[in-house]
Amino acid sequence: MVRQVKRDPWIVVWRGKRKCNPGLRVRLFCFPYAGGTAWLFHRWPAALFSAIEVCSIQLPGHGDRLGEPPFEELNDLVHAAADALLPYLDMPFAFFGHSMGALISFELARYLQPRDLCPVHLFVSGRRAPQVLDTDPPTYNLPEPEFLKGLGRLNGTPNEVLTNHDLICLMLPTLRADFSVCETYRYGPGCRLACPITAFGGLQDVEASDGFLEGWREQTLADCTIERFPGDHFYLHTAESVLLRAISCALEPLIRG
Repeated sequence: MVRQVKRDPWIVVWRGKRKCNPGLRVRLFCFPYAGGTAWLFHRWPAALFSAIEVCSIQLPGHGDRLGEPPFEELNDLVHAAADALLPYLDMPFAFFGHSMGALISFELARYLQPRDLCPVHLFVSGRRAPQVLDTDPPTYNLPEPEFLKGLGRLNGTPNEVLTNHDLICLMLPTLRADFSVCETYRYGPGCRLACPITAFGGLQDVEASDGFLEGWREQTLADCTIERFPGDHFYLHTAESVLLRAISCALEPLIRG
């Protein structure tokens, strides 16, 4: 049985039966994809080492923060996230982010590193390397029918949601804001990260082709590992067990050391 431990509006910690974990060695902060919530990671503690504390990020405008205005620009989001996470960076920590979450976690790691707060590992998933130019036109500002059509092509939003007018009206401002975060992002060269990077992707995901993922090697002075699993852009649901096994293996030396 997994229970939710709410620390503050930004962070949801998922735990099993134990109220505390005296053997905790690393915090894994998990950033969801566009429109996603902290609930995406609720099963992860059961599959990871008990020494890893899974801290799901709940962004403004998402989940139980639906009444708050979502961020539309990445720099503002990163600065706010850094302020929120700072009290919890008092021990080794790692970042995992999928798609939009990969972008957030990468720029957050770059923001923290000059402040002597570097993650021990950065896991990026379903996202091309940031310096690889995205030539697709923006969609966040399209009329509703075209925007929803593009959303459906990504295969991550259930059809029953897309066809539920009341529900989609509720979610649309958040989805548009999330797409704005990604589509208005402009990469700026900077210092490479000191931590290892592991880049994950689905074999059927065009955003995670070998060429797009290989570019992550340019973003670190340490090792960079590329792993691809069966599935499309949302492979992290269908191939969750192998993904979590890879994360556990990458963090094991830190836990055993």
